[in-house]
This record gives sequence, C-alpha cells and structure tokens, in this order.
Amino acid sequence: MTISDEKYVATTTFRKSGTAVPTATWIVALDGARIGFWTSSASGKYKRLRNDPKIVLQPSDPRGRAKAGSSPVEGTAELVTAGPDFDAIQQGVRAKYGVMVPVTRFLNTLGHLGKRFPYGDVGVVVTVTEPA
Repeated sequence: MTISDEKYVATTTFRKSGTAVPTATWIVALDGARIGFWTSSASGKYKRLRNDPKIVLQPSDPRGRAKAGSSPVEGTAELVTAGPDFDAIQQGVRAKYGVMVPVTRFLNTLGHLGKRFPYGDVGVVVTVTEPA
C-alpha cells in the first residue's frame, strides 16, 4: 500500500519561520513517485508551498491526526494551475472522492461567504523523495 492509497493524509507544510503546519488533505496517485492533491489559491497551504516546496505526508484521519504506526514520507511540491498534471489531479479527486467533492465545495462556499476563496483551483504535484 502506498501513501496515495490512503483516503486522508496529514499534509505538513512549513512557514517562513520553519514552523510545521499539518492539514488533512485528499490525495491521488499520478505516475511514478508522484502524487497530487488540490488546494485553494487563497489558502495558507498554497502560500506556504509557494515559499517553500518541502512537504511531508503521513496517513491520517479526516482531521489530519497521523494514524498510529504510520510512517511519514518527504517530498517536493510543484504548484500547477493548468495542463496535464492539473487535469489528472482534478479527475483523480473526483473519481476517488465522488459525492464528497460537491458537498465540500458547498461547505467551502458557506464557510467563506462574502470572500473570494476558490475551491480546488491549484493542483499540487508532490514528488516523493524519501521517508521522513
């Protein structure tokens, strides 16, 4: 079983200060040692990855709490907003998570009423480098 087989992963990104910030994320397999997920261009995760592409992924529960006995993997993130990788992430997430996608899109809209907070408009391609 690989990390991309997990339903949720704790995705840890890093602030400029070096502080780790874990968040729960959906994840899909791409090709080779690459996996992907989507985020919003208005999210903190996007801003942190734009400044530092280092990322650590670990199987988790829906709240981002690491699963007992699981091991983290490190990788390097690339942000994409168009092209084959972006399309593969969009299709993969919709196929893997099905009805959860429109439900979470609706909840995202409710949670950000009156603010511009796009849903899943940035793909994140992670090339796994090694276990953390």
